Amino acid sequence: MSEKYKVRDQSRPYFITFAVEAWVDVFTRQQYKDIFLDSIRFCQREKGLVLHAWCLMTNHVHLIVSCHRSKKIEEIIRDLKKYTSVQICRAIETNAVESRKYWMLRIFRESAFTSKKHQKYKFWQNRYHPVELSSNELMDQKLDYIHDNPLKEGWVDSPEDYIYSSARDYCGVKGLLELEFID
Repeated sequence: MSEKYKVRDQSRPYFITFAVEAWVDVFTRQQYKDIFLDSIRFCQREKGLVLHAWCLMTNHVHLIVSCHRSKKIEEIIRDLKKYTSVQICRAIETNAVESRKYWMLRIFRESAFTSKKHQKYKFWQNRYHPVELSSNELMDQKLDYIHDNPLKEGWVDSPEDYIYSSARDYCGVKGLLELEFID
């Protein structure tokens, strides 16, 4: 990771994005979304992840996070990606009605073949480029960017209509994940 993209202050919020290998649209199935959301909840409960904003798209995720405990943000994200990679690939393998099963698994297997760290499948792209949100202007910019993603895709008429996002919480509607609002 370059010097530009390092977590320097663990107490500060960071904008983080990571994507599925080859931008495969995995998160079109409820089962795979649930695995990801349950993993976020576990990291919040057990690892000290503080979630300020989020949006799960079909092939990538945007987060604004910080952390409370002795764990580091980069360790939590590493663990989250590792666990979800294994669980989602396993769910794809065992999903009897997954019409894209062999195609997706072939892509993830080929990605693992070129990787020294992955043995069977490589689900997530390597990078996640944490960007420290050091000003209110940058915070607002990233928050809008995250929440406007589904709107720009044409999936919803307003950001709060998309349930796989914290835009609902920021509009006063209880969302799917626990948040600590950005001050």
